[in-house]
Amino acid sequence: MTRGARPPAGPRGAIGAAAEDAAVAYLQGLGWLPLARNIRLGADEIDIVARDTDDPPTLVVVEVRSRSGRNFGSALESLDARKVARLYRAAAALQRGGHPDVPWSAGLMRRWRVDLLAMRRAGPGWVVEAHLRGLAPT
Repeated sequence: MTRGARPPAGPRGAIGAAAEDAAVAYLQGLGWLPLARNIRLGADEIDIVARDTDDPPTLVVVEVRSRSGRNFGSALESLDARKVARLYRAAAALQRGGHPDVPWSAGLMRRWRVDLLAMRRAGPGWVVEAHLRGLAPT
């Protein structure tokens, strides 16, 4: 699996990268194949692109939201309609034009969707608070 060229910026970036690492492990536990992380498509970024092993397979754009504490609300509460619209725009760009780091993109995968993984810090690690499949644009 490839990872974007940009390293995590500062402490918040390191926290987000750790949550994404846990998210990748979770997806692998489901039997999914993570393909790429932190890819840029124009002004948009996709946290994780994975292949769900449904029959037929589905290309999934996964947004990872994380919170290490409850001071600023839950990870689920941090996702708004504008961010979901950006995810759909990035997913459509991936479907249309592909990305060199993502096999099976550019129209080869007929099925795709956008998912959300809400991660919460639990001791030294991370747990999945929610996995919302097939977010709908509003």
